[in-house]
Amino acid sequence: MALTLKQVRYFVATAEIGQVSQAAIHLNISQSAVTTAIRDLEELLGVELFVRSTQGVSLTDRGRDFLNHAYQVLRSVDEAMNLPHTDEEAEGKVRFAASYTVQGYFLPYHLQRLSQWYPNIDMALFEYERAHIEARLADDLIDMALVLTDNLTHPEIVSERLFASERRLWLPSHHPLSEKVNLHLYDLVDEPFIMLTVDEADQSAMRYWKRENLQPNVILRTSSVESVRSMVANGLGIAILSDLVYRPWSLEGKRIDTRSLNKDVLPMNVGLAWRRGKRFTPAMNAIREYFKQVFLTPQQNVLKRS
Repeated sequence: MALTLKQVRYFVATAEIGQVSQAAIHLNISQSAVTTAIRDLEELLGVELFVRSTQGVSLTDRGRDFLNHAYQVLRSVDEAMNLPHTDEEAEGKVRFAASYTVQGYFLPYHLQRLSQWYPNIDMALFEYERAHIEARLADDLIDMALVLTDNLTHPEIVSERLFASERRLWLPSHHPLSEKVNLHLYDLVDEPFIMLTVDEADQSAMRYWKRENLQPNVILRTSSVESVRSMVANGLGIAILSDLVYRPWSLEGKRIDTRSLNKDVLPMNVGLAWRRGKRFTPAMNAIREYFKQVFLTPQQNVLKRS
């Protein structure tokens, strides 16, 4: 029996979500397919990767070790499948900005790839809040930015969405809400809620709460994603955040589970932005084409691996 990428992907989804049934929903396949793939993987490796219980699954020590290797495997495959068309002739300086969330949880990996594929492009990097990014784009103090596109308000800034990151409910392991099949915002109103404020996350959150005429029971407002992660993992509250910043473990090594919400919460959209009428240089075009090739052309392969 040979190791397959399908087994690795199903294993990673199950490890991150903590329930085979929810992993199957996320992967858009049958629960039996996930169960079989994981069982075959464990037989192939000769170890148990999960501890099973009525509440779901949790990784064994060997499972945690394998998860790290699985991430490396999937990243290597994505790199091989989505190599951009290189243009070593593209050169010049690009003043490039990103907001906190994008810079911290998304951009560094792509900066490393851009430096390899476009060695003659000099990227001057900046991290600003959304309003400052818009102002600097409009004043031609920066050329391009990678931002949360739904937050843009300046009439002279145009954007191009690259991908959508689903917002899900974050729960401590074995929380009673984990057992509920269909979750809505009204199921959460009595729960202590941890509100992230960085990158206007609180404003985005209140838009979907207000749309349902509901109010969260906020016990803490914080600009730290790690604080949210730790508070949730230690059973002090729940949160709703995007998959972009999700990690299954807190700094203390405690589990964080996620659950989807029934159409109440819209995904977080990430994309490129620039000033309306901006004349693109060859270097700017190369950067834009890189992101389009990685996300727009093969999007179904990059974001919905199954």
